[in-house]
Amino acid sequence: MSDLKHAGNFRDLIVYQKSRALAKEIKILTQSFPKDEKFSLTDQVRRSSRAIGANIAESWAKRRYEKHFISKLTDSDGEQMETQHWIGTARIVITLTKNPTAC
Repeated sequence: MSDLKHAGNFRDLIVYQKSRALAKEIKILTQSFPKDEKFSLTDQVRRSSRAIGANIAESWAKRRYEKHFISKLTDSDGEQMETQHWIGTARIVITLTKNPTAC
């Protein structure tokens, strides 16, 4: 696994680049979240979105050890699923903030 001709390091991986772009989009999106969600919803979605790329980077360091490599990639997949959950939660929270009788 260590002789990948298409990538010299984890930053060359398209999936890593996409994870960074997502983290940037999440940062911009969450700036408009309600202030009372700053230390709950905002922090959760930012943390999980940033952890996607971090776990991909860690998996790169473990790529010589197949089980560790797969484990870190699995962690990254879990973080992207968590990010999806928090974005869905944000839609509900923001809808309720704008219209408390909605939902």
